[in-house]
Amino acid sequence: MASASGQARQLTAGTQDSAPRWSPDGNHLAFLRQGEKDGKPTPPQLWLMALAGGAPRQLTHLAKGAGNPVWSPDGKSIAFLSTTNEADTALSACLAREGADQKTCSPIRQSDVQVITRAVYRANGAGYIDFRRPAHLWRVDVAPDAAAAPRQLTFGQHEAREIAWAPDGKRIYFVADRSIPTAHFKPSVHTIYAVPAAGGVAGEVMRFAGRINGLAISPSGDRLAFIASTNAPVQSHSRSNLWVAALGGAPRNVTAGYDWDIGAGIISDQSAPRAGGPGAAPLWSADGRSVTVVVAKRGRANLERFDLHDGSISALTTGDQAVLRYSSNGRQTVALISTPTELNELYLLGADAAAPRRLTGVNRELFAGLNLSRPRDICYRSFDGRKIHALVQTPPGFDPKRRYPLILNIHGGPHAAYGHTFFHEMQWMAAKGYVVLYPNPRGSTTYGEQFANVIHYRYPGDDYRDLMAGVDELVRLGWADSGRMGVTGGSGGGLLTNWVIGRTHRFKAAVSQRDIANWADWWYSADSSFYNWFRKPPFEDPADFRARSPITYVNKIKTPTMFILSDADSRTPPESGGDQMFRALNYRKIATAMVRFPGESHDLSRSGKPWHRVERLQHIVNWFDLYLLGKQTNEYDLVPPALPDLRAAPAD
Repeated sequence: MASASGQARQLTAGTQDSAPRWSPDGNHLAFLRQGEKDGKPTPPQLWLMALAGGAPRQLTHLAKGAGNPVWSPDGKSIAFLSTTNEADTALSACLAREGADQKTCSPIRQSDVQVITRAVYRANGAGYIDFRRPAHLWRVDVAPDAAAAPRQLTFGQHEAREIAWAPDGKRIYFVADRSIPTAHFKPSVHTIYAVPAAGGVAGEVMRFAGRINGLAISPSGDRLAFIASTNAPVQSHSRSNLWVAALGGAPRNVTAGYDWDIGAGIISDQSAPRAGGPGAAPLWSADGRSVTVVVAKRGRANLERFDLHDGSISALTTGDQAVLRYSSNGRQTVALISTPTELNELYLLGADAAAPRRLTGVNRELFAGLNLSRPRDICYRSFDGRKIHALVQTPPGFDPKRRYPLILNIHGGPHAAYGHTFFHEMQWMAAKGYVVLYPNPRGSTTYGEQFANVIHYRYPGDDYRDLMAGVDELVRLGWADSGRMGVTGGSGGGLLTNWVIGRTHRFKAAVSQRDIANWADWWYSADSSFYNWFRKPPFEDPADFRARSPITYVNKIKTPTMFILSDADSRTPPESGGDQMFRALNYRKIATAMVRFPGESHDLSRSGKPWHRVERLQHIVNWFDLYLLGKQTNEYDLVPPALPDLRAAPAD
């Protein structure tokens, strides 16, 4: 906890505490705590602690745990989500009886066989989706003498999400996706509902032809604000906008003419992994006149206030940074801000948008001993005259008159953006002596919707030429040694890495991460097949899928390539990506290596196990060191050196 004076103190002592939520009066803190049983993690449960002192108190004991806690306005209850169903509740009640055990309460062995009827049946990092357990809305009272157990408020097959209380505490609003179970192939249709906090039937408030990612109720309780993207027109990227609607009325797009990304962020390998729940909900002013949201512009993400009366827009924060989260008590606003040289610190916002007051210095001592530097912004023209923005991370003691080995680092998405936020990977590579070019080619966000949609039905394509123009620019500036260049990227960046080495031999080494090699195989196996990236499915238009798949051009590759893959990645399954590329290059006797991370998902670089994240970075740089700097290692030899004979007598 950090006070307004900047003093910080530890509040909890659990090994997996997350999702802290202050009570409205600031006297209590609700949070989630994950435990362990028989060496395995148990579902997170909702806990409560009083700042006045005393041990934390557990509020829930649900079979599948709790998530996304939200306080009621009067501080007497907490709404949350849980996938616990009636069968789980009945089993828990049985087990609570004296003398009961698993055999008496559940005599029939529970089958572990999966019966699947929906196209999307896995979730990245979570495994099989149990459709018998959609997330539902629950409520629990927090008073010490409250005898009532947590109460389930919603039922049925549609999952609840985006919780928001009415100011009078009588209703709880939430969002559900009515497009399930066909959402794999059709646009989302989200609906806002309200359910009585005391229990009852949920009523439909508003149906929206699109996806809602944040929800907030006005202080007067008569209006909704939310961040959402629409389904029409069908295009590769539909940017999110800020919408406001009176209860019972049609929504108004507040940012329709403001062509920036609302509620969006900047790509990084650092985040707030224990914050829990949505972090981009609109923030109403106390008088209900304005709404504040994060706006991403040209590789930066700052808070802006939108006046609903006169249409004016004012900046609450500015500069080369990314606002990750924010909160307000109606009088003061606090933001979690990241910069290229500062990792996620709390700031108190004031009248001067350019100078918020820093409240924390969590990593001040550590960072004081590191030689970190801000990236340089460059802009260059691509083949068709389009202006491309990129960042360049330079090594410590950078001399602009000297040429350095270059790493081209390509972001995924593809509708995402690099920008001014702390990026451990870029700083690490630069510290190893490399100039790192990380551009935002066409298709990237934060430069307007038209720029993002240039690649509609053309991905990959001309974005490759944007990347090569950026490399040419660094060679022209004299910063990059054209004879010592490497290329890497993850997800969509892995796809483009594969695409690059199939079209040019200018790179001496490549590292393709969590990639796509075969679009058709990905369409059939991934946990999210984007219906709007191709005109037709692969069995109706196989030629388009082949033409845009890097594996089609694998016979042209000569670049030594490493593939970094995660075994639990269902977003870009290894079988549709690096597995294929590695096998083909190995057959063709092109230098290649595959590094597999057990138990990791698509998010290895962002939220994987710390030791795996470190080893991933080491493998990337080691591969480039081998082929760009000539640093010898036996780790990637096709035939490793013989092991020593342990039976031999030791030398005298």
